[in-house]
Parts: sequence; structure tokens; C-alpha cells
Amino acid sequence: MWYGHARRDLPWRGPDVTAWQILVSEFMLQQTPVARVAPIWLDWVARWPTPSATAAAGAADVLRAWGKLGYPRRAKRLHECATVIATEHGDRVPDDVEVLLTLPGVGSYTARAVACFAYQQSVPVVDTNVRRVVARAIHGLADAGNPSATRDMADVLALMPDDETAPVFSAALMELGATVCTARSPKCGVCPLTVCAWRVAGHPPATTAPRPSQRFAGTDRQVRGKLMDVLRASTSPVLREQLDVVWLTDTAQRDRALDSLLVDGLVEQTADGRFALCGEAD
Repeated sequence: MWYGHARRDLPWRGPDVTAWQILVSEFMLQQTPVARVAPIWLDWVARWPTPSATAAAGAADVLRAWGKLGYPRRAKRLHECATVIATEHGDRVPDDVEVLLTLPGVGSYTARAVACFAYQQSVPVVDTNVRRVVARAIHGLADAGNPSATRDMADVLALMPDDETAPVFSAALMELGATVCTARSPKCGVCPLTVCAWRVAGHPPATTAPRPSQRFAGTDRQVRGKLMDVLRASTSPVLREQLDVVWLTDTAQRDRALDSLLVDGLVEQTADGRFALCGEAD
């Protein structure tokens, strides 16, 4: 089988990786490339191998360990998720999709990914890569268009084998989209599929305009990241002046970014007006 020799050697695919560690990888991989996730994931699971170990850590330590992965609210939600699993599920990640969906930060894709990859269940796992492969191979379209949970799930479910190989099939489909049937430069010459409607149709172009790449420089996300860098580097609350100097280009934007961090609960303000990561304001 193609996947057996072509799959990437990713650390969360190891034989001894637990359901919790797979769940951690899924949190980290949201909107973040594999290359950036791998080293942080390795450090994370070595330090906090179980939900209870993660839950016992301070929220500030979790945010520091998250490092440069971006979207730090994911780290906060992962800490909350660990706490729920440790206290309400006996320190074991649930294996039922519907129960998984009740956990903080766990959505439809993540719940099914854990059920499939951690517990070898035959459930459809649909991400952007899978949607693109199905659009091309089955529907002859260059791209998948807008997502539809009902349609996308039905498409993948119709393709899945009705036996114990279904979890491997799901992983292979995802890998195919990530490494071969890519969005911009598909490698059709090495594709293992013998039938592809898009290839048969002569690779018709997309009918929808490509989504513009997301700009990072100068955005509130960048400013939030710079503020978080200062707070992660300090083990005690910092003065407002120490935060102000990180972004002098637009002081209103800087203030807005700081306010949003406070609203998100990632940053707290002490009684004397200093700032710290959540849990360190005392």
C-alpha cells in the first residue's frame, strides 16, 4: 500500500504514543505547519505526558511551553481540556466522538481524528487536504469550494472500506492531500490513484478565486505575539512601559492587542497595574 512506504515519519505516529499525546498534536497542528509543531510537541509530551500532568501545570507554564506556535488561546483551551479529562474522565481521553465534542477546544475534526488515529475507529476524518483529494479524484474539480459538513462527511464515508483498514485509509487519504495532491503544485506523476476524475478531465482550473494568503506583518496577531513574548520571558509581572516599547508604530493597535489578551484571559493585570501571564498576577 502506498501509505506504508510514503507516509512521513511524524513523532505522534509512533507506536507508543497515547491518545492524549495525539490529542495534543491535533491542538498544535491547527493552522500551524508540521515542522513548527514537531519539536514543541516532543518537549511537551516529555514534560507533561498525561492530562493530569498538564492540568497540574500552571496556565502560565503552559503558555510558555506553547512558545511560537501562535494562536495561544489554543494552549489555554488545551489546559482546560486536560483539566476536564483528568477530573471527569479518570485521566483517560474519551473514545466516543460525541463525548470528545464536549471537551474544551475539541471540534468536529479533532474529535474524529482522535477516535480514528488513537482508537482505530472507522469514522470519517475530514480536513482541508481530504476535501481537496475528494474534490479532484471523485468530482473532477480543482478545489473543494466551501466546506459542507454533511456533504463532506458523506463523501468520505462512501469511500471508506468497511473493515479494519478504515483508520489506515483515513490516514492515507489525509497524507495524500498533504504531500502529493497539494493545493498549488500537485504531483500527479507520483500519485498512487489509478483513477482521478480531475486528471481524466484534463486538470480543469478552479472555478472559484483562490483565497488570498493571510498577511501577518502589521496585524493585531503580530502585536499580540510581541506582547506575549515579553510576558513569557519574565517570571514576574512587568510594567506597562515594558510592553509599550514592543510596538510604537501604532499605539492604538498596541492598546487594542493588549486589551484583547486581557479579554481572552491570556494576560492578567495586578492590583498595582502591572501585567503577567494568566495565573501569575498574584
